[in-house]
Amino acid sequence: MNQPNVEVHSGTADLVAAAAAHFVAVVTKAQSERGSASVVLTGGGTGIGLLEMVRKSPGGIDWSRLDVFWGDDRFVPADDGDRNDLQARQALLDHVPLDPSRVHPMAASDGEYPDPVEAAAEYSAAVHAHLAEHGSFDLHLLGMGGEGHINSLFPHTDAVREEHELVVAVTNSPKPPPVRITLTLPAVRRTRHVVLVVGGEAKAAAVAAALNGAAPVDIPSAGAIGTESTTWLLDEPAAADLPR
Repeated sequence: MNQPNVEVHSGTADLVAAAAAHFVAVVTKAQSERGSASVVLTGGGTGIGLLEMVRKSPGGIDWSRLDVFWGDDRFVPADDGDRNDLQARQALLDHVPLDPSRVHPMAASDGEYPDPVEAAAEYSAAVHAHLAEHGSFDLHLLGMGGEGHINSLFPHTDAVREEHELVVAVTNSPKPPPVRITLTLPAVRRTRHVVLVVGGEAKAAAVAAALNGAAPVDIPSAGAIGTESTTWLLDEPAAADLPR
């Protein structure tokens, strides 16, 4: 198991810039080595902010050779402003020449799969197909909540305990809206490079717990481990409980 890399940045702007730089570096290296690359996106202010920065400084990414997935999304109508898919498109995806067949949004509640369990199964099939061809995702971006949740994997829930399925439906999320679709820890661990981008003093205790070996059922972010690297990008408040 690789040891996590921890980078502490002075503030939000530096944190977002570092995350965007990781995005560009991983994608361009993967495309150079294997011809294509794949990323799993996250939402939230920082997750969307880094996409906006990548849009401004794409650093040689060949967008036509990039597969795009999401770590989770809210199971709400497609035009709901809380959708990670919609926010990512507005920030980056609608502004670069992606191959539409290589962009894989999770189903919305008013789409072809109105049952979240069926929607999760459909997304699982897309994930399995990608991994069967490519072996791993190249980059999985993750934010983290104050209690340590990543994607829609919350402490002490069935979803974070899942050991086999790569994608599941969440129907009782403790954070609204209650219905979501999420990649699981087994899916996160099918990624070469996992990057967690975390800011704010309210998350300091969970950061320290995750890096000190907490059980993923208690602190889900502790279970986010890449096959080649795991990087925690923190601002100074989020790193406040780490040893100096």
